[in-house]
Amino acid sequence: MATYSLNINGTSYEVDVAQGTSLLWVLREHLGLTGTKYSCGIAQCGSCTIHLDGNPVRACVLQVDNVANGQKIKTIEGLSENGDHPLQKAWVKAQAPQCGYCQSGQIMQAAALLEKNPNPSREEIKSHMNGVLCRCGTYLRILEAIEMAKEQTTTTS
Repeated sequence: MATYSLNINGTSYEVDVAQGTSLLWVLREHLGLTGTKYSCGIAQCGSCTIHLDGNPVRACVLQVDNVANGQKIKTIEGLSENGDHPLQKAWVKAQAPQCGYCQSGQIMQAAALLEKNPNPSREEIKSHMNGVLCRCGTYLRILEAIEMAKEQTTTTS
């Protein structure tokens, strides 16, 4: 066991876990941040997407040893305090989720895009979202939600 200091959603945490523990399991099992989902375990589906220093990464393959260096981690719980981020509102309005399992990963992937490029083209959105899988196939509604959120963020900026 080792003690790791983590900066998650603007809060400092100390966790005692075995070296090599997946960040996903630290988030879910040790800190109770269960919005980040486990699905494939090999960084192929994107359900576990979080932000590491503003970049979307797959938490299932990140070891806690590699992120305990003062890097800033953001989970879906840290996207907005009240669930009112423009993407979250647009997700509801577009009725994007069906089963909902991949949605936190989808939203975190989309949030990273809009933070770097507030006005992406449809092709840029598709390219950026490629690799975050939805078993229910709600890709068109996800695309619609991102486009709605893009409009909301560009008009309020």
